[in-house]
Amino acid sequence: MADWVALTPAIIFGAAAMLLFIVDSIEPQPGTSSNAVLAGVSTVGALAAFLVAGYFLVLGVGQPRGTGAIDLFGGALVVDGMSLFFVVIVASVTALVTLASYDYLAGEEYQAEYYGLVIMAATGMSLMASANSLATVFVSLELASLPSFALVAFLKDNQGSVEGGLKYFLVGALSSSVLAYGISLVYAATGSLQLEAVAEALAAGSEIPVGVLGVGVIMMLLGFAYKTASVPFHFWAPEAYEGAPAPVSAFLSSASKAAGFVVAFRVFLTAFPEVGGLTGAAPMVDWVTAVTVLAVVTMTVGNFAAATQEKVKRMLAYSSVGHAGYVLIGLAALSPGVDNGFVLGASMMHLLVYGFMNTGAFLFVALTEYWGIGRTFQDFNGLSKQAPLACAAMTVFLFSLAGLPVGGGFISKLYLLAATAQTGTWLLAASLIVNSALSLYYYSRVVRAMWLEEPDGDFDLGGYPSSLYAAVVIAAFLTFALLPAFGLLSPSAFDAASVLFG
Repeated sequence: MADWVALTPAIIFGAAAMLLFIVDSIEPQPGTSSNAVLAGVSTVGALAAFLVAGYFLVLGVGQPRGTGAIDLFGGALVVDGMSLFFVVIVASVTALVTLASYDYLAGEEYQAEYYGLVIMAATGMSLMASANSLATVFVSLELASLPSFALVAFLKDNQGSVEGGLKYFLVGALSSSVLAYGISLVYAATGSLQLEAVAEALAAGSEIPVGVLGVGVIMMLLGFAYKTASVPFHFWAPEAYEGAPAPVSAFLSSASKAAGFVVAFRVFLTAFPEVGGLTGAAPMVDWVTAVTVLAVVTMTVGNFAAATQEKVKRMLAYSSVGHAGYVLIGLAALSPGVDNGFVLGASMMHLLVYGFMNTGAFLFVALTEYWGIGRTFQDFNGLSKQAPLACAAMTVFLFSLAGLPVGGGFISKLYLLAATAQTGTWLLAASLIVNSALSLYYYSRVVRAMWLEEPDGDFDLGGYPSSLYAAVVIAAFLTFALLPAFGLLSPSAFDAASVLFG
């Protein structure tokens, strides 16, 4: 097999984006292109990328049991088990979002631009999963970020959407400059951009300017904190997620977060294991401790902020921040002499489950927005009497997010807890337990409103949008199915993670 074939999922995304341009050029007037054709092209393209990446993953492409890691363009890109695993996450979330958008965007103009931006952002995210050079890391991250800014501000007549897009853009510009400056400092200290070459320079060099390197590593960590909506670069997330169209909120809080984490995993574990002391030597720049602080603060701030919200969509936004803290355990709990592949694999599996349950929760909010229901908890009172299937799906999402045994989130959190126990990082374990217990409080507020409270007045839903409803039900089924299927899928994550530790 030619090496470039391994990039087929990203190529499919790119081809789908070009096809959307062609479809729109046939009927170039705003609002004249067929919504069904645009949504169909986008959904089929995302599903094709998902199926190809999943097939490659099963076949062993890029993995030790198959072809081994495939380097492309002089090592600037690499296709391995980790990259394919995260393309599966991005593509599945993209397919759900584009399917749901068919009904959500009914009557809106510029739909070709919307779908094109979603697919181009997904293209960037799939390349982020394969980025193996600091240069391609930055370029692919910007390819994913720039369409995202426009997507948040897509509803031009909605003040919240425009305001959220502006705040997202401003914080994004700042964090991109921080990341770029951090990359330049790492290059100044090592003379390399390719991740393995950076690691070799740090392992062999006795004249490394530790101060310059340390500032560069910390600035890169802060840049990745923005992309994953981790504290202190999380301020854009509640505003952007609340103001954006709900399918866009689902896309950014799930697919974009996963892409940010795969870049952080690859950069820090390929380029900086020696620096962080993971090889057994004394750390030059103890980024593991820095990530530990980041994880504890992120999960705590996110969950406590979510508990004080009165709007469901904003609560989910802060909940997404809290889950970023959980995933950071995959980096914070690393230490020499333990099974670090299990630690990192636990975070990867949590991102997989999170992709379905969080996307589904935001798509349920999209469904309520379609019906014209308000955004507060009280507005959801008695909703189960009108839409029992959708409310049952939302209950699965929320309880799985909290870690109850109704979905894959239960086992993924158990694995994260087991990872902290294995490495003796008890602060992380305590933070995970306390914050998960707190999350059950604010998630159950939504469940109680839907099932136990009486509606404040009569309301007519005015129909059941088929594609949006289908996306919610599919996400709920997959969230539940991951509970028994977790053991079948987790070896792929553990094997992919173990490769990064040699």
